Parts: sequence; structure tokens; C-alpha cells
Amino acid sequence: MGKTSDLSPAALARNEDFWAGIRSDYRIKPDYINLENGYYCMLPEETLQRFIDHVKEVNYHASWYMRTVQWENKKRAASKLADMAGCLPEELIITRNTTESLDLIIAGRAWKAGDEAVMAEQDYGAMLNQFDLMADRYGIKNRRVMLPNHPSSDEEIVEVYEKAITSKTRLLMVCHMVNITGQILPIRKICDMAKSKGVEVMVDGAHAFAHIDFKINDLNCDYYGTSLHKWLSVPLGAGFLYVAKEKIPSVWPLFAEDEREPDDIERLNHTGTHPVHTDLAISDAIDYHNQLGMRRKEARLRYLQHYWT
Repeated sequence: MGKTSDLSPAALARNEDFWAGIRSDYRIKPDYINLENGYYCMLPEETLQRFIDHVKEVNYHASWYMRTVQWENKKRAASKLADMAGCLPEELIITRNTTESLDLIIAGRAWKAGDEAVMAEQDYGAMLNQFDLMADRYGIKNRRVMLPNHPSSDEEIVEVYEKAITSKTRLLMVCHMVNITGQILPIRKICDMAKSKGVEVMVDGAHAFAHIDFKINDLNCDYYGTSLHKWLSVPLGAGFLYVAKEKIPSVWPLFAEDEREPDDIERLNHTGTHPVHTDLAISDAIDYHNQLGMRRKEARLRYLQHYWT
């Protein structure tokens, strides 16, 4: 980092020489300007090369790797993720993406006819579709609210959700960062309000993790799902699901697992054979992220947003 190590994140955000150096870590296609990290962010060359090395190594060992060390290595990657996310290792599992993570919670509840769920019109379609499926299958009622684009305060947003809660509400879904607008919602305040009414909260963090600085333990949510191929620059096919320790026993897995203790989150993580080299690359992506620094990254992204708008 050289002479920039003493600069504050806000000052460094305007240092174009520093960010040109970061840019040089990536192979940039000259045919167009790629401004979208939200679907999939290209890997820095360092992470990409490590990923290729993992593919070669797993291929070299083949079934020996799969039968001996794959689960140990996946647990190690999950533990490193938990440390970054700010939760216990036994509260987090590696999934394939946000949709899988959150749909597991939506479909894994013991819904009864008449139960209600609260969400926003601006929430991601895949999860809204899953709630609709639960309505068709179990007879639950989905209450959709409309988020204000220019709220006067955090309390205005909290009130929108609060007004939708009834005595039958079992689950509230909220976006940490709305994918349509980039709006960051006051998650802690929403969670505190919902918890005071006995309602569980599931947070869609697809666009927040590794994008803005936070820790899950500070949010007071019950469930948090995200994708790692967006702002953390992990190869395609990785996400995570956080489930608060005391909530794990109440969630039904999507795929049956061997018998485990009710509070063992691994019982929710049976997916069959999957691309284990992606799991290995998670650690490399975290290393690159930490070298850059979360506060520096967020400050630069906020600076660019203000610059453009």
C-alpha cells in the first residue's frame, strides 16, 4: 500500500493512483465498460489463478480428495467466512447463492394456513416467488409493503413494516440493500421492532456483504443470506446462510441429511456433490478483500456513487 497506508478511507477514496493500482489487479475487457458487480464480479487475477490451481489440485486427487478432506476444507472456509461476517462458525453454512439460502428458510418453516409473512414489493423476485409458492401450498398470506424511495427518516421505513405486522405474522423479510435502487435499509431498527412483536426477521444481504461495513451480530436478525460471487469476488456458485443458533432446530432442511443434533446447522447443508474448488477459493477472496480493507472499499464505492449522481 506504500505511502497510502496513513490516509483515511475517505481521503484514499479520491486517490486515483491508488485505485489504478487496484484496477491493474484485474484483466479488463476493452470492448465495453463493465459497471455491474451486482450480478457477478470478475475475480482479480490473483484470486483467479488460485482458483485455477484449486481446480487442478482437486482434479489431480479426484475421488481421494472428495472422500478425505473436502468437508474439513469446507468447514475451514465457512469458519473464515463466519469470522468476516461476525457470527459463530456453528451459525453459518456455505450455500450456492442468496436464493438458495433464503428459499431454504422460507420453505423450511412449519407453515400453517393463515400464517402471514411481510415483505416489500422491491424485494428480489426469486424470494417473492417462493413466498407465493408457500401461499399456494400451505395457505399462508403474504403482505407486501411499498418502500419509500426518499424517506424522511429511518423511522418512516420501520413504520412501513410495523403497520403490516399482525398477530398472525411469523416472518418478515427485508433487503439489507435493495437491488433495484441501492437503498440501504435500517436493518437493526427493523429487527428490533419486529422482535418486540415476536416476529422473526430474514435479511436478504445479496448486495450488502463485502460492499458495506457491518457485522451480522450487530443486526439482531434471525436469518441472513448472501451471495459471494458479487461483492466479495468469489467464483460463481457460492453464498452463505446464517441462522441464529437458537433458531436452527426449527428449520426443516430442503434435502434429507444423515441424523444430526437438532441444533447442528450442517443438517441444513446437504447438497450432494458440488464444485468443491469454489469452496477453496473463498479463503483466497477473503484474503484479497482484507488486504484492500472493507472501510477503504466502501468509501471508494460511496465516493463513486456521489461522483456519478
